[in-house]
Amino acid sequence: MTASMISRLSAVGRVPEEVRHAAAQQQKFDNENTERSVGYVMLDCSGTTMDRYVDAPAIVFVEVFKKYGLEITMPEAREPMGLRKDLHIKAITEIGSVRERFMAKFGRAPNQSDVDRMFADFVPTQLALLREGSYHTLLPGVAEVVKGMQQQGLRIGVTTGFTRDMLDLLLAGAAPQGFVPDASCAGDEVEMPRPTAYMVIKNLERMGVYNLQNAMRRTVKVDDTVSGAGEGAPLCWRVGVSKWSNYVADSWDAVRQMSPAELAARESASKEKIIAQSGAHYVIDDLRDLPAVLADINQRLAAGENP
Repeated sequence: MTASMISRLSAVGRVPEEVRHAAAQQQKFDNENTERSVGYVMLDCSGTTMDRYVDAPAIVFVEVFKKYGLEITMPEAREPMGLRKDLHIKAITEIGSVRERFMAKFGRAPNQSDVDRMFADFVPTQLALLREGSYHTLLPGVAEVVKGMQQQGLRIGVTTGFTRDMLDLLLAGAAPQGFVPDASCAGDEVEMPRPTAYMVIKNLERMGVYNLQNAMRRTVKVDDTVSGAGEGAPLCWRVGVSKWSNYVADSWDAVRQMSPAELAARESASKEKIIAQSGAHYVIDDLRDLPAVLADINQRLAAGENP
């Protein structure tokens, strides 16, 4: 630093703003992601892009608890959906009805050791189910919408409550159908998963983002669960999708037995729940409605609005 630069410091060493922003390193940050438009879209897996009604993990939660000696219902298994799977198991043990039955069965309250043992069983059981099933089948319109966004220059990320090994299986199955995101992050790759922003941020890191503040302002997170539709708050835009959500039905087979009126009522209840509990900026039926949402967000960004 030259003497003339030193002379411009304040008594406490404060650098004048025009000097600071003239630095080459600072300019690299200042000039990145300055566009007032959506640049990144982060998508969930089950219930959002694939696996209608989130069958895959729900089935395994019920099975794991049963093997541990405790019957749980499908609604109990689904209640914390969206959380990282070890945290999901812990959340199930904290449901009042489950906790009461656990104490009646084992004579004590569930603890972290129980969670760890069930999660150790959950991992191979879930991997086996994903290998054997078609839980990577894309939901209607997903491939077309995602390809359209990528053709427009948007970069696509994936976040999930699954582990990395599980996510890799899902993405390998989705790729031949036309779903190939630019980056992805699993729940076990961050210390603090949903609903915090860290999986979203990890995707941006893997995309090579420098100015995180600017990039998050240009990011949209899409998910079918309350925790997932809140993921990234308050830094990015959040969108809930309700049509194929965890909250609609216990299984795809159950839906096929429903009347159109019952299914419509359940879809409406799913949307109500996400609206009321997630804090999402938008709640839509499914990804086919997302282009209109992105257009509206672009208008809000152009007008100077931030998430």
